[in-house]
Amino acid sequence: MTGGPRPGLGCVGAPRLLAGLDRAARLDREAHLAVHGTLPRHHPDELVALADDIDLRGRGGAGFPFARKLRAVARSARGRDGGTAVVVNGSEGEPSCLKDTALLLHTPHLVLDGALLAAAALGAEEVAVAVTRADVEQSVREAVAERGPAGRRVRVARLPERFVTGEGTALAAGLNGGAALPSGQKVRTSERGLGGAPTLLSNTETFAQLAVAARLGAREYRTAGLSAEPGTVLLTVAGATVVETPSGTSLSYVLQVCGTGPGQGVLVGGYHGRWLDAGSARSAQLSRQSLAALGAVMGAGAVLPLPEDTCPAGEVARVTRWMARESAGQCGPCVRGLPALADVLEEAVRGGGRAALEAVEARMRAVLGRGACSHPDGTSRFVGSALAAFPDEFRDHALGSGCGRRVLGALPLPRDESPERLVVDWTLCRGHGLCADILPDVVRLDADGYPAEASMAVPEQLRPKALRAVRRCPALALRIQG
Repeated sequence: MTGGPRPGLGCVGAPRLLAGLDRAARLDREAHLAVHGTLPRHHPDELVALADDIDLRGRGGAGFPFARKLRAVARSARGRDGGTAVVVNGSEGEPSCLKDTALLLHTPHLVLDGALLAAAALGAEEVAVAVTRADVEQSVREAVAERGPAGRRVRVARLPERFVTGEGTALAAGLNGGAALPSGQKVRTSERGLGGAPTLLSNTETFAQLAVAARLGAREYRTAGLSAEPGTVLLTVAGATVVETPSGTSLSYVLQVCGTGPGQGVLVGGYHGRWLDAGSARSAQLSRQSLAALGAVMGAGAVLPLPEDTCPAGEVARVTRWMARESAGQCGPCVRGLPALADVLEEAVRGGGRAALEAVEARMRAVLGRGACSHPDGTSRFVGSALAAFPDEFRDHALGSGCGRRVLGALPLPRDESPERLVVDWTLCRGHGLCADILPDVVRLDADGYPAEASMAVPEQLRPKALRAVRRCPALALRIQG
């Protein structure tokens, strides 16, 4: 994707991360300093204490305490007597999330401030910013250039745009020159990441929040939001509008600000998130505690209300099929389990009876806890959450009566989505490279001569060449997946 949708911007209360964007579309270095001021220096212990005091947590999905990450990287570096690195994860591979895109397009210097502040505390020699969109890459490169000599330690890398790119080991592998795929190993980037060094890897918003807190100090930072969860949060609402709001704000109020309501229910946390029925959505606050009580998580900050006039079962089946295509192609639960889950879910939506619904439950259980990364688990839980939130709709579809509504595409998917993909089986691939010779518009080889991506969209006009590539692969490592 060269660009993709550009998010609208909004706020509840006084903005912090989005400050100044009412006067300029993008804050260059001069405008950034005019709005935010210079960045104070922090001793490493002071930075850890600040992150602890405001309970700063990762905003990319897992919500891991940032201070613990800082300590873990410093501890690993002492144990190895070597250098460290800092990585900014700006690779939003999910079409329902645009908050990191908004920050890097409109206020990139705030993100760079936080990353360089952390790098100084850790003594890191390199800062890498990983992105997947061409327009975001250009914005960050311009921001790095605007910093002059101070920006020379920052490297900007554009990686393949897919759902699993943002997984920690996949991101590190891509930045290290390999395929951006999960390793399948339980290796923390705080122990071995960029160039094999202990690496502080966190999401774009996390570093921006750190830069705001460093300027305000813990006491002033805590004047917004809840006492237990201070500060603001960024949300992507309906896949279109990025909103900054204090933690603890009513979910229904944020939806109202964006001109919508809970509809039939709200998906919170994106496509690895959880569904709230309409009643729960009206009572929910935007805090970890409130959402946890309802069985949901903030995740990557995506909030997707489902309008009254679309089919819940069809929307969920459509996303599940896309999630199956976004497989890393490395393990059975992804390669076989997720497509099989999408198959039986579609069968149930088409009227496959109670047996089809039971097959959905069985396929969900079959992939849980068995993947090389969290993608199978997240997809299974997304489906399970939908079954719980919309039981009548799925039952009516399975039994043949349906809900009488069309699928309107309320849950966003990439516009260039292809019905078929060329998938690589990494257990068989030997890097012969014939696929790239036959299909150069689809297959790109990495530095080692292997396909750079595990799953590649096949335009309809190139399907005959894709079939020829499958037939001619000496290792039988390719297949077409619909």
